[in-house]
Amino acid sequence: MKEKILDKATEMFLSLGFKSVTMDDIADELGMSKKTIYQHFKTKTALVEATAFYIFESICSGIEFICEAAPNPIEELFHIKKFTSDYLRDKKSSAQFQLKKYYPRIYDRLILKQFEVMKESVSGNIKKGVDLGMYRKELDVDFISRIYFSGMVGIKDTEIFPVNIYKTDELGTKFLEYHIRGIATDKGLTILNEFINENKN
Repeated sequence: MKEKILDKATEMFLSLGFKSVTMDDIADELGMSKKTIYQHFKTKTALVEATAFYIFESICSGIEFICEAAPNPIEELFHIKKFTSDYLRDKKSSAQFQLKKYYPRIYDRLILKQFEVMKESVSGNIKKGVDLGMYRKELDVDFISRIYFSGMVGIKDTEIFPVNIYKTDELGTKFLEYHIRGIATDKGLTILNEFINENKN
């Protein structure tokens, strides 16, 4: 029952936002009483927190699969971006932005977990790229992985990147291209350009 509630809450929060969805809304969608939900989650904040980390763990599992299956580290980054964007249903406002605005304590905890996982993932991606001759050998892996995380969080700030100027999905692609061009060898740039050309709409 708890997982069933989490699944429905995840679907609704990602579609409609953490702020606008009420416990009554979730109960109605599940065809159960609000009291039943409160038996598993004492408050809406508790449900939001559980949902946020449930989403986080689901995304981590998907990223692990992509890292194992991707043909090269450059395509790996683009596949991860597409997967997370599709999962979070990025439109005008990301789930992460909503958490930051309405549930800052949960956001702060989540962002630390995201940093730990993303730093390790990006470090691994860079090392693979260097080994394959796609990224430059002299790179400071720790510095770049931190800058990458900072950039990925930063582009979700709609005050700096207004949604009427920048579409969320396009921003992610622009940032990835910016990141890769800064660290790639000639071989890496060739692979990047080929991938971009093959995936143009």
